[in-house]
Amino acid sequence: MLLQRSALAIARRVAVAPAVRRSLATSAVRRDAVPDTKIKGIKEVKTVDDLFGPGAPAGTVPTDVEQSTGLERLEILGKMESVDVFDMRPLDASRLGTLSNPVLVRSAGEEQFAGCTGVPADSHNVIWLGMTRERPVERCPECGSVYKMEYVGPQEDHHHDHGHGHGWKEPKTMADYVKPEYW
Repeated sequence: MLLQRSALAIARRVAVAPAVRRSLATSAVRRDAVPDTKIKGIKEVKTVDDLFGPGAPAGTVPTDVEQSTGLERLEILGKMESVDVFDMRPLDASRLGTLSNPVLVRSAGEEQFAGCTGVPADSHNVIWLGMTRERPVERCPECGSVYKMEYVGPQEDHHHDHGHGHGWKEPKTMADYVKPEYW
């Protein structure tokens, strides 16, 4: 028993050399081996196929520009040219939106959520309002500010129905019970 323990202790202390030594030169990335692929700018993107990255050369780790696709690639290309593709500026909180002059919320999708913090800004907790293409106007129940979704997406939308034409009805909200003369 004592012999087994001492043999294990000695085996742990002995440095085991690898059978094959690798030099650092074989695992380093060589800049001269990287092909010169031109990355398209945001102005050169014309179709969905332009939103696929070239990928990284074999044996290298791809960057975000090389591997991103779709909307992520569009956003990265826009940031490279200082273009805010998704218009991430805060909404106008300096005034109270009315039905005749609502606060406009731009959207390229079927629906958009906006967070109202009141007028003046931060006068109440955030209340999230959902707007759709069918119901583009929403009113904040706390401060009464009116928000309107401005659709800026493609006009010929083949996926606009989303199965809603099969007996689906939009749920009622408090706006359905307000008398028309109050609008």
